Amino acid sequence: MRLEDAKLKLSLPEAIGVLAILFLIIATGIIHYGLAPHIPIIAALLFLFVYGKFKKLPFSIMEAAIVKGAGTGMGAIYIFFFIGMLISIWMASGTIPTIMFYGFDWISGEYFYAITFLVCSLIGLCIGSSLTTSATIGVALIGMAAAMDLSLAITAGAIISGAFLGDKMSPLSDSTNLASGTVGAPLFEHINNMLWTTIPGFLISLIIFYFLSPNVKVARVEEIEAMTKALEMETNISIWSLIPFVIVLIMALKKVSAIPTLSAGIISAAVIAFIQTPSLTVAKLADILYGGFVLKSGMEQLDSILSRGGIESMMFSVSMVLLALAMGGLLFELGVIPSILNAIQDSLTSVAKVISATVFAGISVNFLVGEQYLSVILPGKAFQQKYEDLGLQPKTLARVLEDAGTVVNPLVPWGVCGVFLTQVLGVSTLEYAPFAFFCLLCPLLSLISGFTKIGIHYK
Repeated sequence: MRLEDAKLKLSLPEAIGVLAILFLIIATGIIHYGLAPHIPIIAALLFLFVYGKFKKLPFSIMEAAIVKGAGTGMGAIYIFFFIGMLISIWMASGTIPTIMFYGFDWISGEYFYAITFLVCSLIGLCIGSSLTTSATIGVALIGMAAAMDLSLAITAGAIISGAFLGDKMSPLSDSTNLASGTVGAPLFEHINNMLWTTIPGFLISLIIFYFLSPNVKVARVEEIEAMTKALEMETNISIWSLIPFVIVLIMALKKVSAIPTLSAGIISAAVIAFIQTPSLTVAKLADILYGGFVLKSGMEQLDSILSRGGIESMMFSVSMVLLALAMGGLLFELGVIPSILNAIQDSLTSVAKVISATVFAGISVNFLVGEQYLSVILPGKAFQQKYEDLGLQPKTLARVLEDAGTVVNPLVPWGVCGVFLTQVLGVSTLEYAPFAFFCLLCPLLSLISGFTKIGIHYK
């Protein structure tokens, strides 16, 4: 999508007015009435159709814009399907239960949130995928938090903070490569330059999670003992069950793309499940992959933690992503997003102003379109020339795009990442967002960098 491709040329007040109405429709539906995001976004789409027809834009063009917008998310949708299957088969094979079982031995209530943040940061850095990190080790950590009666919202915030920190700094990450490629910054120069905001964000987040962690070594001892016994009796606890996790980690380190890596994790887990569960048939395996794993241990808490996954569980996320991206495509075609981006460029006369504009543009695209990649691509292309005019190196722009684009998407209830994380972790976006400290800090640190000139590099 290029800014000059928009079919309508709107004035800034008109574009802002359209956005204000959209925000009112979506916010009223989600916040006031507590609706699932789908219906408010469909209502917003209908409003945009009426507005477009009022502007004499043919329905055929608007329909094409919806299809084009939704098409940008097809790669993510296919990955969602594979992750849904991965979660369910990792439950059946004992991979996630084994992580939980051994995790109870060395992770207690004391410093739990800080440890969760550190573990997810490391795994995210190694595999370069925030969503995969959250859907694998994150699910296990959520299960442990539930067993210890700890806050699921803070735990989810620590998981997401760590996963997106690792993703942001990993050379294996799609978003990291996208940001550097969009503005022409060498990958490892871009990663090194991100340390200016990532290190302060990491340290502040770690300190906060440390002080938020409970001051007891073990929470609810009896419940944890009962949980570990039930895990041992009702699931496949074995060191061999960790093989799929190791395979996924190795393939990610070797820079194998997402679908082959996830497929290897699914197939290896299926083989282990067949070996460890002789009663498992191909038909039952297919049911698990599609409908999810269901545990019937008799322990309600454990059953609720481990009964999840499957392609079917991703349908909420898939439908939400398609609707959000369709709305983004229509907003673009109607000229709303391009008009706003183009209108503010003339006022960008200093480093502080151009960085501030980039930050707010990245956040705005995330909330308007709900798509992580577009929040990097659109502001990147819109402001690239301004950065060059001010003599700034491309890696400066690339860092700001990551700070305000990549890590903000999980904070958007209707965003691709926000919807996905809500599904796999079982914690709503509005619940975990206040505790996703790293994601909240990065845009602020980018703004501070722009005003103080710390970490700003000139040609």
